[in-house]
Formats: sequence, C-alpha cells, structure tokens
Amino acid sequence: MPDATPITAPPTTLQTWRLKLAYDGTDFAGWQVQPGLPTIQGALASALRSITSEEVLPQGSGRTDAGVHAQGQIVSLKLAVPIPADNLKRALNRILPTSIRIVEAGVVAPEFHARRGVLSKTYRYTLFLCRPSKGVEEIVCSPERARWVWQYPAPLDVSAMMQSAETLVGTHDFTSFAANDPERKSRLQAEINPADNIRTIHASAWTLCGDEISYHVKGSGFLHHMVRNIVGTCVDVGAGRIHPTEMEKILVAKNRSAAGPTAPPQGLSLIEVEYGSEDLSVVDVRA
Repeated sequence: MPDATPITAPPTTLQTWRLKLAYDGTDFAGWQVQPGLPTIQGALASALRSITSEEVLPQGSGRTDAGVHAQGQIVSLKLAVPIPADNLKRALNRILPTSIRIVEAGVVAPEFHARRGVLSKTYRYTLFLCRPSKGVEEIVCSPERARWVWQYPAPLDVSAMMQSAETLVGTHDFTSFAANDPERKSRLQAEINPADNIRTIHASAWTLCGDEISYHVKGSGFLHHMVRNIVGTCVDVGAGRIHPTEMEKILVAKNRSAAGPTAPPQGLSLIEVEYGSEDLSVVDVRA
C-alpha cells in the first residue's frame, strides 16, 4: 500500500495595507515601540492584534518624537486575514484611543512601504503668542489649544522670521539643524535615508493668523529634530537674538552650535506625506 501523501495547507497570501493616521501625540512617547511606554506604533499593533490575531509591527513614514502630532502619518503593514477596508478602519477606530484616528485604509501594491518612495513631507509648527506686542495684557491660551502649540511669552518680529525662513528654500547641507540621531546607523543600513545631511526644501514660510504664527515647511526629507531646530532658530531671529541675514551663515557653518535651540515638541505636526503615483496604486481604499 503506497504511503499517504501529506496534506499541506495552502500558502498564506499577505495583503499590503496603507493607512493614513491622525493623532494627538501629547500622551505618547513618540511613534516607535518602546518597552513599558505608550507609543503610537505600539497602540496600533495592539489594536491590529485584537482584530486579526496577527502579530504585526506597522511601519510609519517617519518616527515622530514624544509629544509630536500628525494629521497625515502614512503607515504600511501586511495582513493575512481578508477584511474589507471600511471594516478594518471602523474596527481600529473603535479599539484605538480617541487620540489616534484611522483616516484612510486600503490595500495597495505589495511592494509599497511607508518609508520608501517618499517624494516629500510637509510639517507645520504653531506658536501661540501670549503677548503679541509690547504693552498689551497677556492672552490666555485655551486648554484645548495648549496641547498643540508652543506658548511663547514675548512679542516676536514675524517679518524677520519670514525673511530668515525663505533662506532655507533649495538644496542645502542641514547639519547645523540636525540633532544627533541614535537610530541613524540602522536607518542607513536599511537604505531609508541618504548618508549625508543634504536635503531639499521646497517651501519654508511663516504665516500670522490672529494670536498664532505657524511655520509650514515642505521638503524631500528631514533630519532628526530638523524642523524643531529651524523653528528654534527662527524664534531667536524674531526675538532679536539673531539677525535674519545670519541664517545663510548658519547653514554654511555645518555646526549644530551655530543654530538656535530646539523648539518644544507640542507645536509640531506632520501634515502630509507624498509619494509617486506608482506607490499609490490602491486596490481598495475608502475614506
């Protein structure tokens, strides 16, 4: 009698998912999973496990720091369980804390990865001017806004800040605005970012709206704490500690000590991540 042929299960087909997240980062220790600390990545992985029973570590387009927010963080992950996009989005939003929301969910091309193929990222940093001009009574920032802004106690020369920000447009070596990145070695090994500190900034501008001023910056990529270091330097310009024409000298110096301090995290939000059209071949996406 011939031996029985063993029965093997068919191979599992994994689907690649693309999620768009918005979150209030105030109560989290950043994006990346850290032992014993609440993180965005950890909360999302836990929610996915509850829904699918799969161990998945979602990959974000960038690792936002503790206290930093997002309105357009892009995440990629692979799942074996077949589930309609609307159902996954709805289930995740029911399980996740209300400070994390899934804005979009869909199955995309298998090769899509949130950290690769990025054309540009846009960040916004907002300051609340507690005293917009000299001699006026201090304005109280409402509690709901306090989590999203840097409450600055003194008047600032916004025109000078606008002038200094314009200097950053173009392709430059941004070493002067780069903090030491403890994960730089692993990122380089993964070929996620170029090995140098050269980046291209497409837009860099300050806007004034009532009691708030916001910095919008769009670029090909950003170094560790780069946006917050730019903001801290621009604030020094607005406070009169640095002349706006010195921004170019700071760039040329390629030395972190030449620039201003690091702005606090709560004013920073990741607004948008853009990819090439070939990276966004969505199979099933419903917002």
